[in-house]
Amino acid sequence: MKTTLILPTLNELGGMQEIMPRIKKEWYDQIIIVDGGSTDGTVEYAKENGYCVYEQKGKGLRQGLREMWGMVTGDIVITFSPDGNCIPELIPSLIEEMAKGYDMVIASRYAGKAKSYDDDPITKFGNWMFTAMINILFGAHYADALGIYRAYKTDLIGRLGMNKDAKFIEEAEKAGILIGWEPQLSIRCAKRKLKVAEIPGDEPARIYGERKMRPFKSGSIMLAQILYEIFVWR
Repeated sequence: MKTTLILPTLNELGGMQEIMPRIKKEWYDQIIIVDGGSTDGTVEYAKENGYCVYEQKGKGLRQGLREMWGMVTGDIVITFSPDGNCIPELIPSLIEEMAKGYDMVIASRYAGKAKSYDDDPITKFGNWMFTAMINILFGAHYADALGIYRAYKTDLIGRLGMNKDAKFIEEAEKAGILIGWEPQLSIRCAKRKLKVAEIPGDEPARIYGERKMRPFKSGSIMLAQILYEIFVWR
């Protein structure tokens, strides 16, 4: 299997400088930095170090992924945050699990003895609540349905219609609310009874930059996503 590593960035220079040297070239076949408009030198650092950079034209994380998806050459994709929240050394474990025939493998912050050191009480409760809702409503068994750090087959995006957004998601992106498609991937994999696994993976505290996610706004969009999956998407 060929592996494409996708790193969404928005003013992540300090994190990139510390994390990128830990990502070994033998772990991936392609790496793409998807930048949402950094002004702190993130793009310059990535280009100077030979990384492929896609500077997205529209707003929002999903929009950036949609725009660059045609560039992906790997059989599997790993989405990875370079702000310190994702441990690079787990990349080989994700690839190893995917080789067993899974459609998706999540590096779970809450599986086994794994722990999030970036959570506050609000985000911890929100992650637990929405994961529990997804498990109950869609017959899943996730420990962590929302996290960005995961590997999945590249063709899932087309098979599960991930590039066809509901109107409320488009409006949220225009308002500057960052929404990845990881929770939706979790839901739609569960609805299709696809083969999914989780491996334990701590979430360290971010080492640079500000948290982009706004808990209450993102939570309302997450609830809308769940309702959309129940009543609309087939």
